[in-house]
Amino acid sequence: MSPALQIVGVALPQRVRAADDLPALLETPLRAVQWPDGSTGLADGDIVVVTSKVVAKAEGRVRQAVMREQAIDEESLRVIAVKQTPRGATKIVQTRHGLVLAAAGIDASNTDDGTIVLLPEDPDSSAMQLSAHLQMKLGVRLGVIVTDTMGRPWRLGLTDVAIGSAGVATLDDYTDRVDAFGRQLETTVVAIADEIAAAADLVKGKVTNTPVAVVRGLGASLLAPASPDAGARAMVRPLDEDLFTLGTQEAIALGRRLAVTERRTVRKFTDQPVSDEVINQAIEAAITSPAPHHSTAWHFTVLRQSAARTQLLDAMAARWRTDLAEIDGLDAAQIDRRIRRGDLLRTAPVVLLPAMDLAAGAHDYPDEVRRAAERDMFLVAGGAAVQSLLIALSAAGLGAAWISSTMFCADVVRRELHWGDGLLPLGAIAIGHPLESPPPRPPRSAEQFRRDVTDH
Repeated sequence: MSPALQIVGVALPQRVRAADDLPALLETPLRAVQWPDGSTGLADGDIVVVTSKVVAKAEGRVRQAVMREQAIDEESLRVIAVKQTPRGATKIVQTRHGLVLAAAGIDASNTDDGTIVLLPEDPDSSAMQLSAHLQMKLGVRLGVIVTDTMGRPWRLGLTDVAIGSAGVATLDDYTDRVDAFGRQLETTVVAIADEIAAAADLVKGKVTNTPVAVVRGLGASLLAPASPDAGARAMVRPLDEDLFTLGTQEAIALGRRLAVTERRTVRKFTDQPVSDEVINQAIEAAITSPAPHHSTAWHFTVLRQSAARTQLLDAMAARWRTDLAEIDGLDAAQIDRRIRRGDLLRTAPVVLLPAMDLAAGAHDYPDEVRRAAERDMFLVAGGAAVQSLLIALSAAGLGAAWISSTMFCADVVRRELHWGDGLLPLGAIAIGHPLESPPPRPPRSAEQFRRDVTDH
């Protein structure tokens, strides 16, 4: 015969209030439970399912509604997300019980006007006390589950889940069992207590004062006498096993904190192409940087593998060789070693040349001091744009290396790319998908570079 499951709702004779003796209040209605076969009361193996609202009320976990936000904060370990709705902001938080709930499970329904009800202080302890009292008074072996209503990520609708449990095997691990096709199961763990809570909710009612149900037919899920009972807390997934450890706010905050420090210079790339979309997004990030005189002086030349790029790099290399030989007096071997540093610009999937256009807004002063300061101001603004661009590339999963070479042969770059005289080169950026992860950044302290000025 297939296993049968029966669930009966249990109405209470009165609404539960603070300091009520809940076990005593439940005893008489449970003795009078009517089953389809005509029997009454509870039997060995039954599971009593109680909504957390009545448990919390009896424990005095009722507050004034004006304290709602304070209560949410006090009951929360961390804020997972905040959802703005026409009725205001809804906080999704992790409670100190480990549960992830809207408003920390605090509820304003089925309570006196102007009040709110918190979750029980310790739902497992509440379930254990209730179980001990009912088993002693009713003379049967049973389990108790305390439930609360939750939403689920990516699913519409609410369902009840177990937040407290006593005497029930809350999880059923199928690992190493064999299915009907002879395959060994590996990671299936069934949330028995949650399934019982959801099933019981079908006969309970928020508007009929039926906060209790009795489930019959799952005696095999009861723990053996004297067995260790981890309660419903055992169902809370440890953070180190959670694929979604960060809420939206936490993830955004972490991304902001790491955006700058996670950017590293990358010099080895795969052959995977770099999309124009990602390059454009990085440029759009760069042009949010401050610019002198409210100008739009940014200029970006994108070079993929092409004859034009090779011709530019050959011309730059020729200038470097001349300077290294005639000015620095290096020999051929030394020059070759120096020139090879620029090979990255030949092999990278994309080379981007940033520049600032002085003609787009630089002021022309009659004296050299202020003209030089004006030029330096545009250089600094350009450097900010370059850093923003590098951070955006890193955030998109790309690697990049900033190389100063174009600044040492600006006239060659202007000639080869037909730039105007007003363009101020800001180096070259090699871009591609990283071939390997860069090593951790060596720690540096602000104290090494900070200089405070104080009055003497």
